[in-house]
Amino acid sequence: MRSDEVGGPVDPVVAEVATMSARLGALAIDPAAAADADRIDRIAAFEQLRGALAAAQQAEMVAFARSQVEAQIADDRLDPAAVGRGIGDQIGLACRVSPFHGSRRLGIARALHFDLPGVRDLLVAGRISEEIAATVVSETRHLHAEHRRRVDEQICAAEIDRLSPGRAAAVVGRLAYEADRAAYVARGRTARKDRRVGLRPAPDTMSVLSGFLPVEQGVACLAALRKHTDAVVAAGDTRTRGQIMADTLVERVTGQVRAADVNVEVGIVLPIDALIDPETGGAADVTGHRPLPAEIVHEILADTAGHRWWRRLFATPAGGLVGADPRRRCFDGVLGHLVRVRDGGRCRDPFCDAPIRHLDHIRPHRAGGPTSLVNGRGVCARGNYVREMPGWRVELVHDGLGRHPHTVCTTTPTGHTYVSRAGPVARGLPDTLG
Repeated sequence: MRSDEVGGPVDPVVAEVATMSARLGALAIDPAAAADADRIDRIAAFEQLRGALAAAQQAEMVAFARSQVEAQIADDRLDPAAVGRGIGDQIGLACRVSPFHGSRRLGIARALHFDLPGVRDLLVAGRISEEIAATVVSETRHLHAEHRRRVDEQICAAEIDRLSPGRAAAVVGRLAYEADRAAYVARGRTARKDRRVGLRPAPDTMSVLSGFLPVEQGVACLAALRKHTDAVVAAGDTRTRGQIMADTLVERVTGQVRAADVNVEVGIVLPIDALIDPETGGAADVTGHRPLPAEIVHEILADTAGHRWWRRLFATPAGGLVGADPRRRCFDGVLGHLVRVRDGGRCRDPFCDAPIRHLDHIRPHRAGGPTSLVNGRGVCARGNYVREMPGWRVELVHDGLGRHPHTVCTTTPTGHTYVSRAGPVARGLPDTLG
């Protein structure tokens, strides 16, 4: 939302979109009577509208980025190397996605606007989806502007609006390869340098471990797991094939004899009332993961195999964690651990879910801000650097020691404000002040 000091009349485009949104909202609650054939026509029309809305939003992103760059260049305080920083972050906040995805959306918008006008026009007309438009941008990213515009013409001539997403991607990939084979091969070699492993939460107390690998290595890993699974099943193991493959992966990566015997330290934030009585139905926060039911945590603590260290941090019913030495400069030791646990191991910037890389002073240390749990927050590297840009402001709203969760408000150069909450009692609360 916009901060109070900006105020002023509502933008006419925003007002028009709000009116349209209200009308669509009414239709979502109570669809008008119609024959089935008419309903199919409506579904198709709404799908076309999605493309047009995406194109209009992208046009606003390009215009916003151009204006921001011009303003940053005119600002003598800004290091020229930092021009452009924070633009994707503001778009991400407006779209309620992470800064990474905000920058990615801006990149797609720029490519469609400047290099792929034919594909953009298909999106405007609702003849292709935003997904297919993004695929075109991705498949042609190795091309220079001139080659990209030539491929744009070929793509439109190939009538990709009549193809499925998979077939459209295949056509675009072939045209992009033919346009500059050497650059396409170089792109593949560069991608191999970006190989990595990631972990993200999954529903029902599970997680997803993924590897971004060269294709032959990924195929080899899966083939090895399947071959081992075939042998284990043949020997009479009663587990499912999926269970055997998952257990084998854990065993081979960790070096353990059994998957259940992993040695690990897990930090858990457990409300005291749930500790006393697991039947209360509360949840425990596992650092870097989603909340777990208290009953599940009790079972884990009682039934773990192997050596496990559980660092249990108990929260009051109001959700507060306490501790700090305000004279410190760095968030290290137990204090740093407390900040990471309270913030769930994830960046505190709104809508950003990146792992914590920096422990930041909300009120800067140079301005007299203490090194304390209350004045600390965990952020990704990008978030820490962006807050130093002109026009950005980060302020503490609630210290998290009372009935309110630890709350931080971020104000962007355009005057929009976004709220971030952390701690056990912050679950499910909206990003609004009050």
